[in-house]
Amino acid sequence: MRQMDHIRGMQHEVLILTTGGTIDKVYFDAKSTYSVGDPQIGEVLRQAHVTLPYRIVSLMRKDSLDLTGEDRELIRKYIQTSEHSLVLVTHGTDTMTKTAAALKGIPGKTIVLTGALMPARFKDNDAIFNIGFALGALQALPEGVYISIGGCIHDPSRVRKDRQLNRFIEITNGEDQGRD
Repeated sequence: MRQMDHIRGMQHEVLILTTGGTIDKVYFDAKSTYSVGDPQIGEVLRQAHVTLPYRIVSLMRKDSLDLTGEDRELIRKYIQTSEHSLVLVTHGTDTMTKTAAALKGIPGKTIVLTGALMPARFKDNDAIFNIGFALGALQALPEGVYISIGGCIHDPSRVRKDRQLNRFIEITNGEDQGRD
């Protein structure tokens, strides 16, 4: 019903939760020393002239490798108690599938996780495209949890990040998905 409301012109406000990750990183030298800076999504959406109503909440500023079970529980509880049915989570790519698994089964919500392989502050980055694509996917997908990155929408239980290829790949039968 939510998708039909949107098609009829009733736009629902999107909740955007930021957690940190590469999308918000600030590098101090040749990609070795960094900090997770202020969320960049607000500026990305402003520059893109996005008219979709949204609300940004910065839950944390962490590299995803530093996220804990408690952090994932905080994200889950925030989404569960939110009135929003559409939720976009910006997240580091290294443990995105772990967080997606922790968000599985929240009724009445469409949740899309996205991130970047290069910081939004870099001139050449994938952050801007990934955010735009994820917002479009969020509005079209049914209830559930998804990963949207690199122009693809993934079932989080069927994908993993391949660090050598620096992209997400589908898990083949029998492959260990825990290899974030």
